Amino acid sequence: MPFVLTVDQRRSRRSTDLVDVTIDEATALTEALVLPFERTAGDEFQGVVAHASDALVVTLHLTRSGQWSTGVGVGAIEPGASTRSSRGPAFLHARNAVELAKRRPHHVAIRGPGTDDGSDAATTATTETLDSRAGQADALATMLAAVVARRTDPGWEAVDLIASGSTIADAATTLNVSRQAIGQRLAVALWREELDVRQVAERLLTEAESQGANR
Repeated sequence: MPFVLTVDQRRSRRSTDLVDVTIDEATALTEALVLPFERTAGDEFQGVVAHASDALVVTLHLTRSGQWSTGVGVGAIEPGASTRSSRGPAFLHARNAVELAKRRPHHVAIRGPGTDDGSDAATTATTETLDSRAGQADALATMLAAVVARRTDPGWEAVDLIASGSTIADAATTLNVSRQAIGQRLAVALWREELDVRQVAERLLTEAESQGANR
């Protein structure tokens, strides 16, 4: 099932254009692209990924930088010759999602089958939205974005080392601190909690399109 990411650079008029370098980063993080990331207009880019895990990995990477509003659209697509020429419900959901993300504190949103795209309900969860898998995934992604955005530099040092395959002992040696200090950094960074919640969010995203097909 494809997931469309529509990404818009924040404060682009007052900063360097980061689209090209960020497209390279997003591509490197993605295991399976359905359609490549490409600039769509000005400081915005889009891409279509095959897996929910890819959608979340890229979204949280962009959240970490603090430079982007990211919308994830769940649903069917009609592939064209390029991302820009493609269409379908997932692209419409991604457009609604990025506009919603711009108004949220941590600039992440997921829209899909069963979500309420009304502007008046844009910043809060509604019963209808949370009854849908896409809406539930949106709630968890919002929480994950808050965790990532608030993580300190020492926390990221520990998380990045462990994520790259280092043991706690190896990380302690690299950072010249005790193993207990690494454990404390990971705990404060909510690293284990992030991994657990991300698995649930991935499952909900994967189920989102099938829920829409059954309505």
